[in-house]
Amino acid sequence: MGDPKVTKARSPCECGRISEVLSRVGDRWSTLVIYRLSDGRMRFNELKRQLGISQRMLSLTLRELERDGLVRREAFPTVPPRVDYELTPLGESLRVPIRALGKWALDNLDHIDAARASYDAGSDRRDGGAGEERGAA
Repeated sequence: MGDPKVTKARSPCECGRISEVLSRVGDRWSTLVIYRLSDGRMRFNELKRQLGISQRMLSLTLRELERDGLVRREAFPTVPPRVDYELTPLGESLRVPIRALGKWALDNLDHIDAARASYDAGSDRRDGGAGEERGAA
């Protein structure tokens, strides 16, 4: 009998599904929406203002996150209409990894800026176009 700790290789079909999920949660706006909602319930316009996102893009992102079961939408019959969003328990399960990625990004901004500056400064010395592979002879 095999070792129960050893996981079976994933089929291409399962990898496709993983890719689909990672595309959603790894999307720029989805990640930022989840990051903001990890602090608690927010109104649509508050999210829009804090993220600097267009109304259309925020609507699309929230709709997809709601479809995937990560965000809950609650509309109130007021004038003007009020719509609040919050993470579902499934969305809450992303709170720690998304927060960790956000912290990593903030902690490493200076290093990334320095690496970009160094790379960009050397780009005028490189031969070939942007599509050239590194290390190719």
